[in-house]
Amino acid sequence: MSEITPDLVRHLGVLARIQLTDEEVERLTGQLDVIVDNIAKVSEVATPDVAATSHPIPLENVFRPDVPQAPLTQQQALQNAPEAEDGRFVVTAILGEEQ
Repeated sequence: MSEITPDLVRHLGVLARIQLTDEEVERLTGQLDVIVDNIAKVSEVATPDVAATSHPIPLENVFRPDVPQAPLTQQQALQNAPEAEDGRFVVTAILGEEQ
């Protein structure tokens, strides 16, 4: 017997504040029923001895050692800037604010 009924879909529509037509209710009833059935099938096979996975390949972040170093000088920071003035970057105003 189907777990998802048209009345349940209408109720979910009300909770979500979505106005559904009769055609949409009919279509969603079938689609949601298939989704619930598929989730039930997966739940049947999921056993405690099967570890949950979020990715099929184990991933590991690779970090360099966090070693303090001397900071850049002002001249080093500005050496590749397209334009600099008085030891600061010069940039185009993006919000129409003229300075």
